[in-house]
Amino acid sequence: MKTIRLVLAYDGTGYHGWQIQPNGISIQQTLENSLARITGESVTVLSAGRTDAGVHALGQVAAFRTQSRHTPEIFRRALNATLPDDIRILATDEAPDAFHPRFDAKSKIYTYLIANHADLSPFAARYAWRIRTRLDREAMETAAACLVGKHDFTSFQASGCAAQSAVRTLTACTVEELSGIDFLGFSLPGRFIRISVEADAFLRHMVRNIVGTLADVGSAKRKASAVSELLQLRNRSAAGPTAPACGLFLYRVFY
Repeated sequence: MKTIRLVLAYDGTGYHGWQIQPNGISIQQTLENSLARITGESVTVLSAGRTDAGVHALGQVAAFRTQSRHTPEIFRRALNATLPDDIRILATDEAPDAFHPRFDAKSKIYTYLIANHADLSPFAARYAWRIRTRLDREAMETAAACLVGKHDFTSFQASGCAAQSAVRTLTACTVEELSGIDFLGFSLPGRFIRISVEADAFLRHMVRNIVGTLADVGSAKRKASAVSELLQLRNRSAAGPTAPACGLFLYRVFY
């Protein structure tokens, strides 16, 4: 038996998230189906993060155990030949037997894209949350800084989260303004806000709830200083709305 590690990217629009679901296709199920065709084995693919329905990944990390003699490079080519076009294997290697993509991860970065203008390109609409009201980026940045550190993030935790503790450590939470984004070699103009969050681990919908709260700050629905109070309240209903899944990307996993 050996452990094969995968780095993959996917467009999550057409999937019910990473994890296998009883009613709906998932990234995990699609990978396992392809591996069954390649190896003849029934394998379980584990991931660094269970992205929700509609969430994308630029650098997801996964792993599986196999008796196959195929090299990592053959697995990369074979998977890319059998997977749908919205899932791509970027890299493969053989990992130590004890490797676990989730529990061995030191931190992960998620990024979120907000399109803060009215005339949104149809090519950006698939991957961004459109907010027409002009957001105050500086106020959002001030609020985001309040979240950095080790805190109880109950106020940003969705119901149904299976985590035993809501305590997480955010090492970074940044808010950038972009005058456009690149897409397939073209520049799509407009005002975009990109929020990046790095933490040791994340709760269910945590990043999307943070983004929704920061958007409230940017649109003057709440003060930046109030975000610190939300951490103390430990009350999900006191924080902002859950941002749509379409703008969220699992950007990178660190080991």
